[in-house]
Amino acid sequence: MQDMIGRKESCASGQIPMTDLSCLAYVLEQWTVVEYLKKYLFHVVIISLTMSAILVFFIVPLTILFFIYLTNILLVIYQRNSEVKADPLSDVWDSARKTIASFWDIYARIWHGYELHGVENLPEGPGILVYYHGAIPVDYLYFLSRLFLWKKRLCLSVADHFVFRLPGLKLLLEVTGIMPGTREECLIALKNGHLVSVSPGGVREALFSDESYQLMWGNRKGFAQVALDAKVPIIPMYTQNVREAYRMFKERRFFRQLYESTRLPFTPPYGGLPVKFRTYIGEPIPYDPNITTEELVEKTKTAVQALISKHQTIPGSIWKALLERFDKRRKSD
Repeated sequence: MQDMIGRKESCASGQIPMTDLSCLAYVLEQWTVVEYLKKYLFHVVIISLTMSAILVFFIVPLTILFFIYLTNILLVIYQRNSEVKADPLSDVWDSARKTIASFWDIYARIWHGYELHGVENLPEGPGILVYYHGAIPVDYLYFLSRLFLWKKRLCLSVADHFVFRLPGLKLLLEVTGIMPGTREECLIALKNGHLVSVSPGGVREALFSDESYQLMWGNRKGFAQVALDAKVPIIPMYTQNVREAYRMFKERRFFRQLYESTRLPFTPPYGGLPVKFRTYIGEPIPYDPNITTEELVEKTKTAVQALISKHQTIPGSIWKALLERFDKRRKSD
């Protein structure tokens, strides 16, 4: 055995000529191993890059979901330790709301350089905020958080029914004022002086809109009827680059039919890139007793579309949205 090892070392050092059959066999063996390693390494690199891409595309959306559940757990702990039994919308929960809002605001600043413009356009009293729905409405969480930190004001939110089917989020939904949004609930909230927000496009817009930022409201006009009944203004709102941070896979007929039949979002979002986020609140559309519901819907749609056209590059560009993180110039409202 030692003699064999000695001969291989001699071959490698050139002490034994290549005409020796044992040396020739040794060299061929080394070439075979090298070629095998090259081929093996190529596959390893491909698999590693694929797995990395999957992690990059899906880890941040999953992290957002994790933080949401973590927030609910912290609220439950707060409720039990403080023995809080008050109405979830009461001021008793304000300290917990401030903690939650501070966490999300820090996340917004670090990951998206979040900015909020046009807060002065919000009425002191009740009103209905109407906004464009991104693939993941994390921008809306940022807005709620900063609004509470700046103004100590709670904005009640109308959410899709599937949100209330998610297990383990009941307390969080109640404390943050997220509701199914029936006509009666909205009218009561407005009567009590709250801001109420709604995205007429909802889950359909989240799933099937794209970098063209097309509004997908369908025949939704309930928000306009509530605004007329409550005699409150409608305020348009839009977050720049929300589609560049999180996207959905291109629409497929199967997923569209699946959603229309179940009203459940089966298409997973991907992305989570740290693009620049700026939320713009437009000028309010005042209550007008002489306008019809349909006219108010069109007026609101025009106002939201105007914000998109003014502040968004269309079609959206991920690279431009990323580069805006380094643009120190503040865009005008």
